[in-house]
Formats: sequence, C-alpha cells, structure tokens
Amino acid sequence: MDVAVGQRIRDLRRTRAMSLEAVAARTELSIGFLSQIERGLSSPSLRVLATLADVLGVGIAGLFGAKENDAAAPNAIVTRERQRAELNLWRTGISKQLLSPAGSEGRLNLFLVHMEPGGSTGDELYTHDGEEAGLVIEGEMKLSVAQARRQLPLRKPPPAPVQQSFQ
Repeated sequence: MDVAVGQRIRDLRRTRAMSLEAVAARTELSIGFLSQIERGLSSPSLRVLATLADVLGVGIAGLFGAKENDAAAPNAIVTRERQRAELNLWRTGISKQLLSPAGSEGRLNLFLVHMEPGGSTGDELYTHDGEEAGLVIEGEMKLSVAQARRQLPLRKPPPAPVQQSFQ
C-alpha cells in the first residue's frame, strides 16, 4: 500500500485524538495490523479502507493525500494527471487514482480504477455512505451489489457510417 495513505490514516487518527486501541475496537482490526497499515507495511483491502474511513469520519477519498509538491489550490476544480493521488492495492490487483482535487470535502469523488485480470475488491462485502457509478472502458467486470450480480461487458459504440466522396 502507498506509504502516503498510511501516513494520512495516522494523521487523521491523531487529529481526532483517537488511539490505535480505540480504532481497533471500532473496526474490529488488530492494533498490530493498524500499525502496519499506518507505516505502509501492509496492503489492506477496500473493505478495510472503507471501514477505516467511516471510523475516521471521511470518505475513501479522504484517505488519499495530495502528491508531494502538488499542493492544490483550495478551490481547485481540475486535477491534472501528474497531480493525481494514487492508491495501489497490489494484493488485489487494483489501483485507484483520485480524479477529484485531493482534500476536497465534496460528496462526489471521482476515481479512475485499473483492475488487473483477476483483480478483486476482496471476498468480504463492505458498505459505505454515498453512491458509486462506473464505466467499463476495456475488458469486462463482474459486479455484485447486495444480492444482485451482473457481468458488465465492454459496450462498444456502433461503427460510424462511412461516408465516401467521389469526383
């Protein structure tokens, strides 16, 4: 996991005057595992990140820190590729780039998610406040929400009509 995300989790926890013991009790995770996450030594699942975000009172986007030397303006509305904070969940084959300005407290956060073939958010279900939407750009994806399961193939637009000019 990205060391910056672990540091951000630690900073949020300390800002809220929460001990590792208190976070462990509320998340049902071990103190040792939480410590490893904060030090960037362990790669948690999306479920664990969602749980930590809820306990810390932020959305998952709140766990992303701005890239070094890229302090976004407080009212930034555009995030350039080089400015995107990224979270690599190497054990699950997923990476997430935050497209919304880092540190923004808006309700809508946009992510660009890359999933390796066979990548997964994990076997454990998780919930969080908010809504999600997605677009499959390449390949296909199996999606499970509550009891519904869907196979999402890539939807290619119909070919544009060919126009020919003759002289």
